[in-house]
Amino acid sequence: MWGHASCWPAVPRRPSPPGAYPFRAYDEGLSQAQEQDKEIFLYVGREGCAFCERTNQETFSDAEIKERFTDHYGLVYVDSEGADRLRLPSGERVTARERGSRLEVVGTPLFAMLDPEGTALFRMPGFKTVGQFKRMDRYIQSGAYRDQP
Repeated sequence: MWGHASCWPAVPRRPSPPGAYPFRAYDEGLSQAQEQDKEIFLYVGREGCAFCERTNQETFSDAEIKERFTDHYGLVYVDSEGADRLRLPSGERVTARERGSRLEVVGTPLFAMLDPEGTALFRMPGFKTVGQFKRMDRYIQSGAYRDQP
């Protein structure tokens, strides 16, 4: 029976970062971070990623995380399976999928901190709690990443 909602074909969901955050496309986010001399918080997700959705709902809903991350970082979101074209700091143009491959993304979500030039400082795969995000922020803001693995 086509009149019943469950019989309609499913509309594919687009991957997305949490709506209340000012995540930018890769190129735009890197440019903004360079202008503001901020590190970059990179969120790599994909369509249908249950752990991305869980992170969006549970971790990114924390008011302190929102304040810290929007104040301290340029926020960038990349769809690991996307065909959108990105411009790397070197000027090279690649797809979002290729950027994910170069970051060796084998599962999503992947969170990475980059310096303002786009060089990876460190990466954390998988669902992360509010406490883990707070520790990540302290690690970067204190400068500990410069001499501690």
